[in-house]
Amino acid sequence: MSAKTLDSNHIATAVAPNTVAVDALERDLRRALEAAGLSPSGPTRVLSTQDRWTAIELPVNLVAEVLPKCRQALHEAWRNSGPEQADMSLLAAEHRKKKLLISDMDSTIIQQECLDELAAYAGLKDEIAAITARAMAGELDFDGALTERVSKLNGLALDALQQCYEDQITLMPGARTLTATMAAHGAFNMLVSGGFTYFTSRVAAAAGFAADKGNTLIDDGTALTGEVGRPILGREAKLEALDDCAFANGVTRAEALAMGDGANDLAMIEAAGLGLAVHAKPVVAAAADAAINVTELTTALYFQGYTDSEIVWRD
Repeated sequence: MSAKTLDSNHIATAVAPNTVAVDALERDLRRALEAAGLSPSGPTRVLSTQDRWTAIELPVNLVAEVLPKCRQALHEAWRNSGPEQADMSLLAAEHRKKKLLISDMDSTIIQQECLDELAAYAGLKDEIAAITARAMAGELDFDGALTERVSKLNGLALDALQQCYEDQITLMPGARTLTATMAAHGAFNMLVSGGFTYFTSRVAAAAGFAADKGNTLIDDGTALTGEVGRPILGREAKLEALDDCAFANGVTRAEALAMGDGANDLAMIEAAGLGLAVHAKPVVAAAADAAINVTELTTALYFQGYTDSEIVWRD
């Protein structure tokens, strides 16, 4: 085992629960690399040694132009032979530790879809959730689907928003550790959501984001009117938020980590240096550079090469 990963242009990383032994995870990663036609260019580096997680990485040299093909082959090999409880990535070594985190909120930083949970207070959760699922899968126009769903909440008392946040909304495991660690190493954290500012402001404060953006629910002082403030923050607005935030903080797209789960996250995920799909819809997972499917958000740190000693534990 090596303390550092040296002389490589790409890194393969595997992360599993601490019940998985380091040696077993290394064996599975090496087998997957071999099945994908890739060879490690150096020794294994251990990122986490079964205290909280088991995480390792192996250096791989390959030409950048063949990265998508190699990544696809490796993910296929991993699905066929890798451990079901582990996540894996193959990423460029350059700009590995990101200087900007821009993340979706619903089903990414929190475990719920706020609009679906809010709809429960109007007795419409199943109806609204069905539309949400189709919109996040890319089957419906996001703006139209959002407008339709919110219109059904006309007359819902404003008290329901606070009750929903307090009773239903929970952070995704690892969320506070992710933001705290990246902030401690100089990164700027921004929450950007097609959801609503009532929730983004509160979730951002709870999870450790420095800024947040979202859509606005219109009300008459006592209840929702069923309208959304314009312009609607959707796919392109999220990309614009990434670029604006990067410019304001003096970083490039290559130095950004963008995370999300739904189709309205695709533009920023595809643009960022590290686009990460989090428990995502298939269309998003296919477009992302890496995915978290079975572990939790601390994995986003291991994918960037952080070790346990560098992580600021908050979860």
